[in-house]
Amino acid sequence: MPAINGDEYISRIDQLKTTVWIEGNPVTGNISEHPAFKGVMNSQKKLYDLQYNEQLKNQLTYQSPLTEEPVGMSYLQPRTIDDLVKRRTMIQYWAKLNNGMMGRSPDYMNTVLMAFASSVDLLRGKPNCFPENITRFYEYARENDLSITHTFIDPQVNRAQYYFEDSDEPIAAKIVNRIEEGIIIKGAKLLATQGGITDEILVLSAAGFDGKERGFSFSIPSNSKGLKFICRDSFVGGNSAFNYPLSSRFEEMDTIVIFDNVLVPWNRVFYYDNVEISNSFIEKSSYLAFTLHQVVSRRIVKTEFVLGVVQSIIETINIMDYQHVQEKVSEIIVALETMKALVLKSEIEAKVDDTGYMRPDQLTLQIAINLFPKIYPRFTEIIQLLGASGLMTIPTENTFQSSIKKDLDQYLQAKSKNAEDRIKTFRLAWDLTMSSFGTRETLYERFFFGDPIKLSSQLYFSYDMKPYLKRVETFLKTDN
Repeated sequence: MPAINGDEYISRIDQLKTTVWIEGNPVTGNISEHPAFKGVMNSQKKLYDLQYNEQLKNQLTYQSPLTEEPVGMSYLQPRTIDDLVKRRTMIQYWAKLNNGMMGRSPDYMNTVLMAFASSVDLLRGKPNCFPENITRFYEYARENDLSITHTFIDPQVNRAQYYFEDSDEPIAAKIVNRIEEGIIIKGAKLLATQGGITDEILVLSAAGFDGKERGFSFSIPSNSKGLKFICRDSFVGGNSAFNYPLSSRFEEMDTIVIFDNVLVPWNRVFYYDNVEISNSFIEKSSYLAFTLHQVVSRRIVKTEFVLGVVQSIIETINIMDYQHVQEKVSEIIVALETMKALVLKSEIEAKVDDTGYMRPDQLTLQIAINLFPKIYPRFTEIIQLLGASGLMTIPTENTFQSSIKKDLDQYLQAKSKNAEDRIKTFRLAWDLTMSSFGTRETLYERFFFGDPIKLSSQLYFSYDMKPYLKRVETFLKTDN
């Protein structure tokens, strides 16, 4: 089966009848028609449809090495720098369709699985590790164009540095039994974005100090028996693209994942009962290099969109002559061009790893992900500072269709736009920065790859400063 189209995606997810709870009630009927999921699933549908655009199919798909059918480019295991460029081009085509707002569009998890499959040699010969299962599932996902979510965070019960769970009933998901058919998982995991609207869920769990039953990885269908997704409050403000231009289309639900004695068949287990592997596979594999390449590529598109929103505000109300405005916009320009330069550098300095795959320079991408959590909240602040009261005087679509429209046309007009177009611009800026959707976006980008402080520490310890230290020492030993 080749790359799917949007209708196939919608039909497949609806047929799963995955157990999803929202606002205390199970979702019944087609999940694609539920108000909390309709917009984002329709946006995802458009991504899949783009694979059948005659002008783009060579950029978005490639020939399967197994069937010679077209499959999604985000599954491509890169052998050359040109392959990395192909991957980035595809990622950014998709990202432009949602302006980088969908952090868990299918290409993200396709990239994760591709990275796993490219690193299976780390598992060969290791106890309770099944590299052949990863390879087999990667090929199955690629040939069927599966959509996947993932989860790897434990519930926030106690954030003390050396907390050990000792409750009789598991809180964090763990292996509670090993039987002939597979392993049994009980407990919870956070934070599955798009949980309930994908074909599969991939689970990663590091054992840490808690024992081998905490360390495992596998993928199972989203409708597996005993598996349920509990949603947070929906941030879809409404169906109107005028009132909620972003949340009505791109609101990716975040879910708590409950495993109620879920059976994971042996052929779906990647590793288990191996503390060393569960604690080190992510770090030693190509996971970070490839996923960071995807994330930074998407964030470039998102930053371009932010810049466009800011300039639209500026031109709408004619504030471009103020130097403080120019200075704020320049911050975004510098951030955008820095991100572009970093992703290009990561490709130029890519190297073939021990398994023969072209891996982008991970250190360069680590710098990019240290930068973005700091600058994205600043983008939000800049929009708020420039928009000011305009971000609060934003009547709804119904108001413009009422008898009071004449007053709005007179008193809410702008230098370069009529009242209705002005409000569309400001409602977009509001939805990006001040709505529940917008504030979630800011939090999401702050912690996309974890605690920013930990990311800084990882960069500090991975950056080779010996040459610079030696240069200083040499200088101090020089007399003249």
